Amino acid sequence: MSDWHAWAAVAVFAGTYVLIISEKVHRVAAALGGAGLMLALGATDDGAAFFSQDTGIDWNVIFLLLGMMVIVGVLKRTGVFEYLAIWSVKRARGRPFRVLAMLVAITALASALLDNVTTVLLIAPVTLLVCERLALAVAPFLITEVFASNIGGIATLVGDPPNIIIAGRAGLTFNDFLVHLAPLAVLLTAVLIGLCRLLFRGAFTYDAERAARVMELNERDAIRDPRLLGQGLAVLTLVIVGFILHPVLHYAPSVVALLGAGLLVAVSTVRTGEVLAEVEWPTLAFFAGLFVMIGALIGTGVVGEVSTALSHAVGGRELGGSMLLLGASGVLSGVVDNIPYVATMAPITAGLVHSVGGGSDHVMWWALTLGADLGGNATAIGASANVVVLGIAERNGTPISFWQFTRYGLVVTAATLALSAGYIWLRYFVLG
Repeated sequence: MSDWHAWAAVAVFAGTYVLIISEKVHRVAAALGGAGLMLALGATDDGAAFFSQDTGIDWNVIFLLLGMMVIVGVLKRTGVFEYLAIWSVKRARGRPFRVLAMLVAITALASALLDNVTTVLLIAPVTLLVCERLALAVAPFLITEVFASNIGGIATLVGDPPNIIIAGRAGLTFNDFLVHLAPLAVLLTAVLIGLCRLLFRGAFTYDAERAARVMELNERDAIRDPRLLGQGLAVLTLVIVGFILHPVLHYAPSVVALLGAGLLVAVSTVRTGEVLAEVEWPTLAFFAGLFVMIGALIGTGVVGEVSTALSHAVGGRELGGSMLLLGASGVLSGVVDNIPYVATMAPITAGLVHSVGGGSDHVMWWALTLGADLGGNATAIGASANVVVLGIAERNGTPISFWQFTRYGLVVTAATLALSAGYIWLRYFVLG
């Protein structure tokens, strides 16, 4: 690719990003329009955009989303989300902040075992119903759960797709992630709960009358189709087991999700058309457009140039390199999806580890993991879970704007990255 194509790719991506931020154009139209311009200007082509593993649409993400959306669509018909909503409110005695803390803890834990998108797809319907029952604003709860999903995802190898990429390149195991990053994930989740108590302090108004009405409900009455619920939970359990056993079975999460969706539709009596109507098609289209644009940035060498500049800036200093890698990854992952970013940075990080003579405790790999995963909280399009939740909120008549999400995301990202920097410094350079 020529320099002209690189500058054209940067201009198109920047222009699209401005449109998404301004919300003058719907984000789906902006993303698809930007992808079309990338193709028209020659910054990418059909082969690179649709078939390349490195610079094309990540079909694993698209079909993972599709499969889990189908499963969630079937489960919604059973009443299980209403059951969980009533159960959680009753356990929290109707106190909004207690409900938030409970949902955040559940989300973070689930994200350590599932991918972030699957987690928010399962927790968002419960949240919508909880907020409806207690007459609460939906946005603070959904936004906080996105933060929790991205934080919880750092704890394990399967918690976030970039972790799998990093593990493969660095030779890390499930237990390596658990020992090194799970304690930090617990700390950051606790900090998130306290931080959101301040950020959303006006959103936790207690309505004693509504809480009393919910306390009188029997959550078991919410289950409308016990047989379908049994089928749905059985398939969901198999899918979760398939996700966890990925290192053994070697089935991609997208394959597991599609197999689960197909099995559930086949064994249940739900009409296929009704289930497909529950799929967030605009969200899938947005991801497709975004992947094409990011692929053009990779294909024209823009992302590689940024990554190489970072490599030169690090030199041979492991502490400075770790901090720079953490900070730069946090910033870039707020703009560029962390999956292609990590795929690009992984070989560069391997070179950095070799050049500084470190790597016994994999500190630079942990810096890349934390920056990529936590940086996704910075903006509304910084991670897949963010985009999915915005789509769910819009579909349910409670849209969350780019800036509404991002102004809180920047605060949470800054706080969690600062704590992560302190954790890296203390654990690997002070305590050894």
